[in-house]
Amino acid sequence: MASGRRIDKSILFTTFTADVMVCTSFDRHVRLALRYPQLNHSMFKSKKKNQEILQKFGKVKDSNFDFERIAMFFLHSNKADAFQVISESTCQDLDFEELFMYVDRTSSVLGQQYLYSTLRTILKDNSIGFENLIKHLNKNSKTKESTILELSRLNNPGAYYIQRLIFGDNLPKPKWFWVLPILSNISIITAILSFFYPVMVLVLLPIAAINIFIHFWNKNNLLSYSNAIPQLLILYQVASNLLTSNAIFERTERIKESKKVLRKIVKSTILFKGESKMFDEYGLEFFFDLIKGAFLIEPIMLFGLIKKLNENKSAINNLFIAVSRVDVALSIASFRKSLPYYAIPTFTTQNKSLFANEIYHPLITNPVSNRLEINDRKSILISGSNMSGKTTFIRTIGINTILAQTINTVCCKEFVIPRLKIHSAIRISDNLLDDTSYYYAEVKRIKELLIESESESQNLFLLDELFKGTNTVERIASGKAVLSYLNREDHLVLASTHDIELTDYLMDSYHYYHFSDTIQNNLLTFDYKLKEEKLNDTNAIRILEINDFPNTVTDEAKTIAKDMIEKKNV
Repeated sequence: MASGRRIDKSILFTTFTADVMVCTSFDRHVRLALRYPQLNHSMFKSKKKNQEILQKFGKVKDSNFDFERIAMFFLHSNKADAFQVISESTCQDLDFEELFMYVDRTSSVLGQQYLYSTLRTILKDNSIGFENLIKHLNKNSKTKESTILELSRLNNPGAYYIQRLIFGDNLPKPKWFWVLPILSNISIITAILSFFYPVMVLVLLPIAAINIFIHFWNKNNLLSYSNAIPQLLILYQVASNLLTSNAIFERTERIKESKKVLRKIVKSTILFKGESKMFDEYGLEFFFDLIKGAFLIEPIMLFGLIKKLNENKSAINNLFIAVSRVDVALSIASFRKSLPYYAIPTFTTQNKSLFANEIYHPLITNPVSNRLEINDRKSILISGSNMSGKTTFIRTIGINTILAQTINTVCCKEFVIPRLKIHSAIRISDNLLDDTSYYYAEVKRIKELLIESESESQNLFLLDELFKGTNTVERIASGKAVLSYLNREDHLVLASTHDIELTDYLMDSYHYYHFSDTIQNNLLTFDYKLKEEKLNDTNAIRILEINDFPNTVTDEAKTIAKDMIEKKNV
């Protein structure tokens, strides 16, 4: 039965090869489909899968995002060339994960990891962008499609762990490793001698038993590389194919040199190529495993491979980045295509300035755009009621400042800024486990911003309702002092407040803007348009009325508010 199966496959391979050589393109597919329906099904299935991949490309992903694995490359990569690494707190304030899920149109998990790292890291040299790659890949639709299909081969979750081969500490050799080659050689010699001197089997058996024990001890070591190594082989193949198709055209000499180095590693990865499948087909996999164990093939080959990996981490990193950059370039192009409109930012040498024309938040459906111009060395203070759009606008400026300096893309019609580091204090919460009150948590965050303002770099500070956790008098006093301090030198500040009184103390250093609301037919509505000047009229008590608060409550509130305003005027 086993023999029959081998013969069938041999005949199938021989006749199939002949057909491939002699048939014309159309006739070949027709004849193969008729003669070998199982091959036709396989080809059809592969073609269908490719079509599905191409159809999904460019769309917002509906899969789960495992940020613990996505962030691996970012966490371990070298930040020496970073102008700024966006902090966890600022990411939380600006809804970074939601932004990433919308921007991410990558085809591989390598590209996904690299995109995450790109968005979290503003480089010192902003000329190292993706524009040339984007233009190059958009020129030829066939090359673009084949590139997407190649990149999708690295969409296996195991590819997340390739970065461990670059940055991780690979397994060290056991101190007693020197014994393994000796035991292996003794096994080989005694096995050969056993054919001539059967008594040598008595020597072979105990040695083989020791070797097999070491072999199975080593299985956990082998397993720890079972994700990364097979995906490294695919990375090598994908990089080779992208070089051939000219999808990779940046620094090709360095990439080709790295590919040559990796080729030597690829030859040492037979342990991970599923070479025993043919044995498993006949139920001989365990027997084959014992043979490998008796001669210590796996441990010796594994630690030999690990040595090569340790010596060539930079080559792996070069291929990782080269392939990932292609994927990220395609993702950026797709993200741009999904936007109502976008612009390439302009970077200016004019300090303490910012111009945004028709800017909007990319995560909002049917967003309302706004215009903001800062050119007279003053910062911005925004007032308005809850839900009117203050915080969303501050986040809009922050998100677009990050997108501008990382992927050279902004959600507006024109965006002109100097190079800026972004810091924020927007979403602050208490921590019961650390016994930290809301006010104390806010104080710690603001202190971090004050320290950052001492740096020589220009900073963009984003703040939402300073010191909400304390009383009115001290909130206004502390808020004024902090905003004045942050506004020194060339720093820009965008802050929101409910305290209209705060504007009286910052007239010389801040421009005032506001978002307004209207009440019509007992309905509260917002236009989400940024307006100049400070907000003088508020609807807070009126909102209580339209929500059917008792007249006693609203009347007393009006009386107290009137009295407070009169005292303030006096």
